This record gives sequence, C-alpha cells and structure tokens, in this order.
Amino acid sequence: MEKVRDGGRVVRKALVLAYGVHESGYREVIALDVGEAETEAFWRSFLRSLVERGLSGVQLVVSDAHAGLKKAIGQVLGCPWQRCTVHFLREALGHARREQQPMLAALLRPIFSADSSEQARELVGDALERLRKPLPKIAGLLAEAEEDLLAFYAFPTEHSPKLRSTNPLERVNREIGRRTDVVGIFPNDRSLIRLAASVVIEQNDEWLVGHRNLSNHSLEALLDQERKQNDNREETRELTAA
Repeated sequence: MEKVRDGGRVVRKALVLAYGVHESGYREVIALDVGEAETEAFWRSFLRSLVERGLSGVQLVVSDAHAGLKKAIGQVLGCPWQRCTVHFLREALGHARREQQPMLAALLRPIFSADSSEQARELVGDALERLRKPLPKIAGLLAEAEEDLLAFYAFPTEHSPKLRSTNPLERVNREIGRRTDVVGIFPNDRSLIRLAASVVIEQNDEWLVGHRNLSNHSLEALLDQERKQNDNREETRELTAA
C-alpha cells in the first residue's frame, strides 16, 4: 500500500502488479495498476481489463490470499487459484508460540514439496491430526485452505517451484518499495504508476531475454491438454447446435 494525494487528502492505495508465463515459457509483465483498495470490485475491473486486451487461456493464478481477488478470478477468468504457500506458512507461524514454530514448520513444509498430490493430501491429514489439540486455529486454517494450497500439483512436477508461491515477484516488489519509500507521498496515481513502471520495464526486459521460466518440454503436455479441451468444447457446441 502506498500513500497518494487524492481529493485534497492523503489516502493509502494498492499498487498491484501481474505477470504471466506465455506459451514460449518466458515471463512477461502484463499489468500494473493502482486501486482504491484491494476489493472484489477493483480486482474484477483489473482482470476484465486484461481480458479485453486479449488475455486468454489462463490455467492458474498464483497470489496472496485476498477474498476479493479469489472471487474475481472465478468470475472473470474461470480458472483454478493457487494460494501462495510461503505467505500461508508465515501466517501459520505467526499464530504459534516461538517454541512451537519449529514443529509447525516441520509439519507444513513437506506438504509443499511432496512427490504427488496424493502424498501431499496424506501429509495434510497427518498435520491436521497433530495440530487439532495444540494449535486448533492453525488446523482450521490449513483445513480451509487445503484445496487452494495444493492446486499446483495438477501441473507438471517441474513447474512446482514456480507455481506454489509469489516469490518470483518478491525482488521486484522490494525494489519498487525501496523507490517509493524515497518519495513517501505521491501527488497522484499517475506518478506512482510511472515510478513503478520504470522498475517493471527493466525487469520485463530481463525476463524476455533471459532463461525460460518454464521449459518447452514441460509445456507440451499442458498445451496438448488445452487443445484437447478446446476440441471437446467445440464438438459439444456442434452436437448441441445439431
């Protein structure tokens, strides 16, 4: 959240950044915006603007836990949502006493590095059993978030480190934060976007000329699956029309 002058007063606004990995396997920044607050209405408008600009075929969205964003993803993109596992772990550790944190981390971390979705779910079940008495609040958080935390297991194992958290953006976020701290209060939304864009453009250029985020080989199965799904939907439409 950044401080921006608006209507004669200083308000806190959300600076949001989105990037995608396209069919070539390269990452690319696809949007940067400022909103009044991270509400469902703001996220819905943000995602719709991406679709209007041509975004399609989204198979997974990875983000922090924002109820408004999750709902907007379902309404606008209609794809699964992956909750950032790193931020979930931090939140869970924050609900435990210091002496309980090593035990809790030892229970949760293996869930996100399991060999398969089945093994991950077994680890979740074991963690829930062991947490219900000493840490019932964390057990409740884990049970509620299970599906969203394990969504990345539906994709190739090679993709897992790239899909289970928003960490690839952390360096960019830190650099933007470092520069906005120098300014303190921005005179308007446009000035905040201009400063953030200067950082984002540099990062985008690095990504596009650097190594692929996802290899061509690992993307082949996903692209073939998407083509089959599209063919099936087309056949269904033709049969319905007939």
